[in-house]
Amino acid sequence: MATIITVSNQKGGVGKTTTSAALAAGIAAKGLRVLGVDLDPQGNLGFCLGVETANGPTVLDALKGTLPVQEAICRTEYCDILTADITLSNGVERTSSGPGEYILKDTLEPVMDQYDYIIIDTPPALNLLTVNAYTVSDYLIIPLASDILSLVGLAQLKETIESVRESFNPGLKVMGILLTRFNKRTLLSRDVMEMAEQLASQINTVVFRTKIRTGVAIAEAPAHGESIFDYNPRSSAVKDYQDLIQEIAETIYLKEVMESAKEDQ
Repeated sequence: MATIITVSNQKGGVGKTTTSAALAAGIAAKGLRVLGVDLDPQGNLGFCLGVETANGPTVLDALKGTLPVQEAICRTEYCDILTADITLSNGVERTSSGPGEYILKDTLEPVMDQYDYIIIDTPPALNLLTVNAYTVSDYLIIPLASDILSLVGLAQLKETIESVRESFNPGLKVMGILLTRFNKRTLLSRDVMEMAEQLASQINTVVFRTKIRTGVAIAEAPAHGESIFDYNPRSSAVKDYQDLIQEIAETIYLKEVMESAKEDQ
């Protein structure tokens, strides 16, 4: 059964899609089976992984049931992906007469055993698409750019997480807050880190040890149709994402060990 990780923040421009693409490509590079799921109507996850979405099947086809999910999946040199386009904007509300929060979970069910990890990129909004992602996920990662505006609206995000736990997915865990565009030499980055740590304590999580520095390679790689790891593996920001993947692997392993120990007691 796949471990499902959603990358989410209602604010755009915080590195959400970049992080999703980096996790999908980086984890797959370690020999694991990875499916990326793009729930952002902007469709940038596929672009970051070198996919042309024009005229091809998208995640909406699978959500609506017009195609089996297996046929909607696109294979890339990095990982498999369910792409998205602008038609996803208001398509989910019309896909099912049943509980709308479980559409994605029901859609992915037939392929969950075929992957080790499923990475979900969400839209910069707390809408039904985002709730669907939270409902199916094991873990949530919250990217946060190192600026004050990125902190705006996180109280509402906290409420959404608590609501999903109460109503749809009591096992949802916030793995951590990821600081992006981080520069430890600036007072602003240090201030944001301090505030992020306060927020983390409120939602029973942590700020990742790994911080993502600014790097030109992060912005340039999608234009060349390459993952950041292929485009410039020597970039400081790319090395940060490699460290993040290692930290995530350690976190998941420790949580699984702790949960197993509880079950044995």
